[in-house]
Amino acid sequence: MRVRLLRTFAAIAALLVGALVPSSAITAQGAVPAGDAASGKAKFDRVGCWQCHGRQGQGGREGPRIASPVPMAWPALSSFVRTAKRNMPPYTEAVLSDKELADIYAYLRSIPPAPDFTTIPLLNGMMGTARGLR
Repeated sequence: MRVRLLRTFAAIAALLVGALVPSSAITAQGAVPAGDAASGKAKFDRVGCWQCHGRQGQGGREGPRIASPVPMAWPALSSFVRTAKRNMPPYTEAVLSDKELADIYAYLRSIPPAPDFTTIPLLNGMMGTARGLR
């Protein structure tokens, strides 16, 4: 009984160690690079991201919201930007360097979230009027 318990414990410990090592490697690879938000805004404008995603990444007719909060982690966003296939052209390193992309990511992360609509007096007045129409 004791030997069986020790073998089970050893197997569980090996599984846990095996599970932790790859995840720490992924975390290291997925670390967000340092970027400059001011430079990122300039690149966002220069490359034309704003044309589809709005001036502050709020989304538009052509492109989804990409800021406030940023919906993708750095590894996913970086991979997507480099290999986009549908309506968005891929931005290879020849067009947008890794540093420039990191700057854009820093800019997107620096944009504060929009205020809750309930804190905007004009909208609160409209909501009260709309409720009265029911």
